[in-house]
Amino acid sequence: MQFHVVDETAPLQKVILGHAADMGGVPNLEEIYDPKSRQHLLEGAYPTEAALTKEIDFFAAVLEKHGVEVVRPKNISACNQIFARDIGFVIEDKFIFSNILPLREREQLALEVLLKDFPQEKIIRFPDSIHVEGGDVIVHGDYIFVGVCNRPDYPDLITARTNPQAVVALQKTFPNKKVVALELKKSNDNPFENALHLDCSFQPVGQQCAIVHPESFVVVQEFQFLCSLFVQEDLFVITTQEMYDMTSNIFSISPELVVSDPSFKRLNTWLERKGISVATVHYREVAKQEGLFRCSTLPLIRL
Repeated sequence: MQFHVVDETAPLQKVILGHAADMGGVPNLEEIYDPKSRQHLLEGAYPTEAALTKEIDFFAAVLEKHGVEVVRPKNISACNQIFARDIGFVIEDKFIFSNILPLREREQLALEVLLKDFPQEKIIRFPDSIHVEGGDVIVHGDYIFVGVCNRPDYPDLITARTNPQAVVALQKTFPNKKVVALELKKSNDNPFENALHLDCSFQPVGQQCAIVHPESFVVVQEFQFLCSLFVQEDLFVITTQEMYDMTSNIFSISPELVVSDPSFKRLNTWLERKGISVATVHYREVAKQEGLFRCSTLPLIRL
């Protein structure tokens, strides 16, 4: 069996989907690593395991209904294992283990069993100095876009997950691709001013469309270059409220079919007008942890 992912929308055959079982209850503030989770914890609205499991299991059923092989990570006691995209990603025929926050290193232990049938020589681990998470990596044709943080206070930003060294490492690993850095705005405290990952602010969809949040990008020229790769009427521009709601973080089963939240009415209407069918899954409890459909999936094979 071979890894195979060359873009974000090709027909999906096999995917790892996270789960919410055995999360260990409500975390302490010190265990929170994004501002939206912190907000909901302080408001007494942190999602329960039961509510999260219900949403994710329904998502799994939708994927399976459309012929996708869904595999789930081995359970690790008292560990949040929802966001599979953070801990690894596939480009072409290679699986790359993310270098993630120390608080989350246990999540990767569950991948070893799932990857045992794939060629082990195709599994890559970067040195510890290279920080990267899968949500910051988007493959689009000849390009690999990488959301980065290049601020001097990077070590103090728990929301900064990918550094510029990852861009260099990915370019060396995929010399046939153009690896492009896109610097993202970060905030430890304000979820309206924090692009946690690139897929929280940009994602290709369909054959030639994309969703984008302009205010998430630090460098205007980088954002303009990104937009230049798409026809203007094929770009769906989201508001800051929609970015907060995770509107760009839908998930493509194929170029003709996406999974989206029913509350994304403006986006879903636009997608249907573009000829892209929308399967809706209520994911509002998952969204409280600053992640959504793309964040909770790790595609292994798209053909």
